[in-house]
Amino acid sequence: MPGSLSILKLAGFRPLFAAFALLFVMTYPAAAQLSFRPTAEAVQEDQLLNELQRGDKITGRITIPDARAASLIQPAGRDWRDFQRSRLPIIGGVAIIGMVALLAIFLMVRGRIRVEHGFSGTKILRFAGLERFVHWLTASCFIVLALSGLNISFGRMLILPLFGPEVFATMSTYAKFAHNYLAFPFMLGLVIMFLIWIKDNIPGKLDLEWFKQGGGILSAGKHPPAKRFNAGQKGIFWIVIIGGALMSVSGWFLIFPYLAATVTALQFWTVIHAVIAMLFIAVMLAHIYIGSIGMEGAFDAMGTGEVDLNWAKEHHSLWVEEEQKKAGAPSDRTPHAVPAE
Repeated sequence: MPGSLSILKLAGFRPLFAAFALLFVMTYPAAAQLSFRPTAEAVQEDQLLNELQRGDKITGRITIPDARAASLIQPAGRDWRDFQRSRLPIIGGVAIIGMVALLAIFLMVRGRIRVEHGFSGTKILRFAGLERFVHWLTASCFIVLALSGLNISFGRMLILPLFGPEVFATMSTYAKFAHNYLAFPFMLGLVIMFLIWIKDNIPGKLDLEWFKQGGGILSAGKHPPAKRFNAGQKGIFWIVIIGGALMSVSGWFLIFPYLAATVTALQFWTVIHAVIAMLFIAVMLAHIYIGSIGMEGAFDAMGTGEVDLNWAKEHHSLWVEEEQKKAGAPSDRTPHAVPAE
């Protein structure tokens, strides 16, 4: 039986094969280790951990055109995530809650800024219809953008426990759409505001004197002369323009993330967008306060466009004189309502 003889012959060689295998293992232990760990040479665990500790990203080999897909692990992303989850809420909380606290203290100590000589009953046009439209377009968009943006940083901590995951998810979805689409009219409003108000917001020597006297805000009875926009309003204007520009540029990369060259660049713009947004909101709270309950008669400027003449003389005396000269009315008597620039 030839088959049986072949099997017997092979069985007789088994001890010999075992001896050769043992000799090979003793002579080449590294090769034997590779036989049990086929990937040890390709990826060393110690090397990988060292790379992670240095903060270097781990890349692989790809065949698709997008080189960014080669990034397997990016430790810098962990720092970005930790910033979003821990540091950013602290920055936002200190800026926004701190501003609210300061305004509350200011209201209790200083009180509402009143028109010292009372309302005269005569109105003067301060802002035309186009100016008010642009202001409220930008302001309303900003409010929605601020609330929807704050939801990203504080929604999980404040809103989710109150309304539950389903309501929170639905609300966040609509907030995201509103945030993305209202960004465009907000940017348009910034451009128009810059064009129509830049000529009245160039800083000058008069503004230094306004700051020295505290703008008539810190103490009653002292109202430094000012033109159409005082130094404080000029400051708000430039904060809105510069801050709005930074928000617009960074937000553009967030809406269209593939415009960023790398993931690291995109993370940079998200940090810029978030930090500027928190500071922007805090400053706008002060602006809203002064333009509403903080100063008597101030809301009329953007409400109806007309302000009381006594209010205008107290806060913008030089501007009133200019308007009276344009209308041909003597500055020492009460004029009729005249249009502003």
